[in-house]
Amino acid sequence: MPDSSQPLRKLGFLTIGLFDPAEPAAGHESTLQVIALGEQLGFDSAWLRHRHLQFGISSPVAVMAAASQRTSRIELGTAVTPMGWENPLRLAEDLATVDLLAGGRINPGLSVGEPMHYETVKHELYPDSAELEDFGYARLDRLARLIAGEPVREFSGKQGVVEEFSNRVEPHSAGLRARLWYGAASRKSAIWAGANGFNLLSSSVIFPETDEEPAFAQIQQSQIRAYREAAAASGQSHGPARVSQGLVVIPTDSASAQQREKYRRYVDERTPRTRTPQGPKGMLFAPDLMGTSDEIAEQLYAHAGFREVDEVAFALPFSFDHGDYIQILTDIATRLGPALGWAPAR
Repeated sequence: MPDSSQPLRKLGFLTIGLFDPAEPAAGHESTLQVIALGEQLGFDSAWLRHRHLQFGISSPVAVMAAASQRTSRIELGTAVTPMGWENPLRLAEDLATVDLLAGGRINPGLSVGEPMHYETVKHELYPDSAELEDFGYARLDRLARLIAGEPVREFSGKQGVVEEFSNRVEPHSAGLRARLWYGAASRKSAIWAGANGFNLLSSSVIFPETDEEPAFAQIQQSQIRAYREAAAASGQSHGPARVSQGLVVIPTDSASAQQREKYRRYVDERTPRTRTPQGPKGMLFAPDLMGTSDEIAEQLYAHAGFREVDEVAFALPFSFDHGDYIQILTDIATRLGPALGWAPAR
């Protein structure tokens, strides 16, 4: 077995929450049941992917609100919400509201950049300002300031008999600013996150520098270290600089023969893209890790990126059945987690 002298401290999972467009309620209910199961199994966190104009969760804030009423302990996050689709002030209100409903358990993961397929949607998303919108870091910085409680305006106080106005976003949820995460895939974005007081989400996709060898684990390790250096130098006081890694893992300990064959086909279809850089930016994908929990643990302990962290949010595969997710989550919590030195939360 691998050396577990530095045990995994926090174990989470990430799900896309797919649904049938002809019957979308069932998929959302399945996601809520998966999150509730995660709490029962002792997971520390559950994270929702964010999809727009697709058949995955388009409103993770609403789903987190629902999940917060079915659970009492597990942390709930997004990985990640693309800020190009959001109004920072309105999003700040929604996140703070749900965080209060959840008792301070929300972990918003965020990213910047132009919305995917922007040319096809900009006429509806920003009909009057599509060419003027800033999709850079400033949009995220504005959200962080508003969540922190910085003033929105000078105007406040009573007006008339019953109306009373605030000069900051309401409700204010103390502590939420320290639980903002940035989904970084490049060295530049990792450094920005550290310098600006965000926690770091590092996933199964990264962009190497032009002079770097295309070795996923080593590049992820260097990005995490650059993040920590930037965080230490920044003097930000929002809280400890946390780092979470999120690879796709598919333990097969309790899987049926049919499930193992299904999982193998899934991994085989996705593996070719991990062998060479993809696209004009040379994007690198990490291979999916499939096998027994002991086999996966051995691969993780050999992974330079994993060795940099003490918390993870393992990504669940796309397009599997509800029963498959129950099996995978149960194996992660009862076999893989303990093999990594993790103990379930109570």
